[in-house]
Amino acid sequence: MRPLWAEVSLPNLQHNFREIRKHVGPGTQICAVTKAHAYGHGAVECSHALEAEGAQWFGVTSTEEGATVRDAGVRARVLLMSGFWRDEEDDVVRRDLTPAVWEPWHLEALEKAAARAGRREFPVHIKVDTGMGRLGVQLPNLERLLDALGKTAHLRLEGVMSHLASAEVLDAPDVETQAQNFERAKKIVLSRGFTPAMWHLANTSAMVGRSELRMDMVRPGLALYGYTLPFVRQEAKNSVWPYFDLKPVLSWKTRILSIAQHPAGQAIGYGGTYVTQAPARIAVLPIGYADGLNRHLSSRARFIVRDTYAPVVGRVSMDLTAIDITHVPAAALGDEVIVIGASEHCAVTAWDHACHANTVAYEVLCNIGKRVPRKYVH
Repeated sequence: MRPLWAEVSLPNLQHNFREIRKHVGPGTQICAVTKAHAYGHGAVECSHALEAEGAQWFGVTSTEEGATVRDAGVRARVLLMSGFWRDEEDDVVRRDLTPAVWEPWHLEALEKAAARAGRREFPVHIKVDTGMGRLGVQLPNLERLLDALGKTAHLRLEGVMSHLASAEVLDAPDVETQAQNFERAKKIVLSRGFTPAMWHLANTSAMVGRSELRMDMVRPGLALYGYTLPFVRQEAKNSVWPYFDLKPVLSWKTRILSIAQHPAGQAIGYGGTYVTQAPARIAVLPIGYADGLNRHLSSRARFIVRDTYAPVVGRVSMDLTAIDITHVPAAALGDEVIVIGASEHCAVTAWDHACHANTVAYEVLCNIGKRVPRKYVH
């Protein structure tokens, strides 16, 4: 096999879930977000591990993602956070998935599907656009949607939800505006005679830094996998990382494929963007952007070889990447190289990759490709 793999620590995942549960307390439910292949970690395996730890809800993007975990034997509730598409309503009902709804046709389709299945009080969660400008019913249209829901015979409003645009910005005025709009939505819902059991707004950042927004349920994603966003203030130039006892769940590893000694003045890789300034020992690794390694890491990132940092040199190509191991004389063919993870004295995180690539840890983790096999540590 090609020597490239990702190790996923299910005990670390379960540890992070316990830390989240400790943080929010017993009065708040946790919807463990496992969308996007559990942020690249493997939705089925992670869902089973989290369910064994007591998770009662999972958050996914689509009917397809919900069907994947349900068909794999996950029994906990599954929230379709981005709703469903036309003609999926029968699958939604049959697999007992809980959809977010915000369009009248959502209700019409689900009402017919629930009737065909003989289901009464099939639960739905109304998604409200409180200001992010993405998905959800806007406040002026909420009453009309509620009226339509009230006319159904087979649906029940279980929850009302929204999503924050800037939860990690501690002084962002739009967060306060969104919270106020959510309260307006709550008043409208209650005034129409509905009494949903669940109100939820908080993602990882809001869950960590804004206790007043935790409500009945929180929807942590990134924190489950060992990371948080840094908290910032609009007027400040520095960021503050919240203290939270989280453990990274994924390590990404490969092995040295080839080693060559090059003289000073040797160009390395496509375009010759890196030229050795002195005699150098260069190792080539079987990993590239086709595996999800961001091309912006070219001549910027560093990996770990024999508990020593080794810089990436030259451009990350589709299948291969070069590192300088001149200062690691014992490094040999077949040695393990840590792309993301830690050794005794060194560590490289998804945030390290993100900083070099001007992106976020979410993208780094989600972009680890399908041709990278996942090995699960129990």
